[in-house]
Amino acid sequence: MSPEISRTYVPFKDWKEKSKQTEYTENTPLLDSDGTLLAKGWARHNVFDYNRDYVKTGIMSRKEWDFYQVSDGKYLLQLSFANISIGGYVAAKFLDLRSGDVIADAMQLFLGGKNKHVPPPKGDVPNRFKDKIGSAEFDFDTKETSRTLWFKMPLKGKTVECKFDVDIMPGLENITTVLPFDSDKTKYFMTTKQNCMPCEGTFSYGDYVYEFSKEDSFCTLDWGRVNTPHRMVWYWGNGSTYLTDANGEKHLFGFEITWAIGNESNATETCLFYDGKAHKIGAVDVEVFPKPDKYMEPWKFISEDGRFNLTMSPTFDHHTDLNAGVARMHSHQVHGLWNGDVTLDDGTKLEIKDMYAFCEYVENKW
Repeated sequence: MSPEISRTYVPFKDWKEKSKQTEYTENTPLLDSDGTLLAKGWARHNVFDYNRDYVKTGIMSRKEWDFYQVSDGKYLLQLSFANISIGGYVAAKFLDLRSGDVIADAMQLFLGGKNKHVPPPKGDVPNRFKDKIGSAEFDFDTKETSRTLWFKMPLKGKTVECKFDVDIMPGLENITTVLPFDSDKTKYFMTTKQNCMPCEGTFSYGDYVYEFSKEDSFCTLDWGRVNTPHRMVWYWGNGSTYLTDANGEKHLFGFEITWAIGNESNATETCLFYDGKAHKIGAVDVEVFPKPDKYMEPWKFISEDGRFNLTMSPTFDHHTDLNAGVARMHSHQVHGLWNGDVTLDDGTKLEIKDMYAFCEYVENKW
C-alpha cells in the first residue's frame, strides 16, 4: 500500500488487545551475525548493542542519523546528520515559527556511506562525532551531564554557524525503542528520543544573530539506527517545558509520542518525562486523521490507557517535500500550543496549559 494513498497502520482503537510494554534493563545485542533482530521492546537508556556490520542491507535500507531540534517556541533550529548507505548529509536549518520564514537552510551532501562518515553506535552516552563533509564542519560532543553542538558552513556568500551548550540532568532517562517489521526478520526501527534538555546558544548567518536562553529553550535528540522497508509512514510528537507546582518550584516536564512504525506489539514509543524520570504510557493516536487538509485544525490526542489527554492548537505547519522520484521525504511538522492533562506512573495528574510543542505526520520513500 502506498503511503501517498493511505496510512499503513491500524489505529489502536481497532487493536484486539492493549499493547504490551516489554522493558529491557540490561545490555542486549540488537542483531545476530546474520542480521536477524534479537531484541523487541523499549528501555529507559539505550541498552541495545548495535553492530552496523551485522545489518543486512539493501540500497538505502540501513539508515543512521543524529538529529537535534532546538526551540524556544519562537524560533527553531534543526541540526542533523544522516548516513543512508548510498550517501548522506549534514544540515542546519533555522526558521521563524511565527512568520514561517526560513532564515537559513544549509546542507552538504555526500556520496557513499558504507565506511565513511560513520556516527557513534549510541547517542545517550559520552561520545564525540566530529567531522568535515565538503565545506561543512561539525562537532557533536556528548558528556555525562552536558552536550555541545557546533556547525559551520558557507551559504550564498555568507557563513552559517551555530554553537549550543546543552544541559543533561544527572541520570536523565530517555525512551529507546526497537520495533520490528513483520515482513522481514532483519528489518527494524531503533531510536532514542531524549528531551528535557535546557540549552543556550547562538545561531548566526552573516550579520544575522539570534541567541537562545536556558530559561525557555530546550533541545531534543532524535537518534536513529534503522534498517527499514523503502516506504514508511509515521507520526512524531515531542515537547519539553518547565511546570511550576503549588509551592512555586519548577519541574522539567516533557513527552514523546511516535507511532505507526512497524510492529508495536512489544512496545510503543510513547512516554512522559518528569524531573528526569520516564513514565511509560500506552499507545497514542490522533482522533482525526489530518491528511489532506486538517493540519491547521486542532489535533486531539487520545491514548489507550487514558494517561495522555492533550489537544494541540496549531500555529504553524512546517511543510517540506523533497521529492527525487525513487526517494521522497514529505513532512508536515505542525507546531502549536498544547492543553489538557497527563498522568504519571503514581497516578499524579499534571495540568498542561499552553505548552509549546509539535507533532508531525510524515510519508517517506527512502
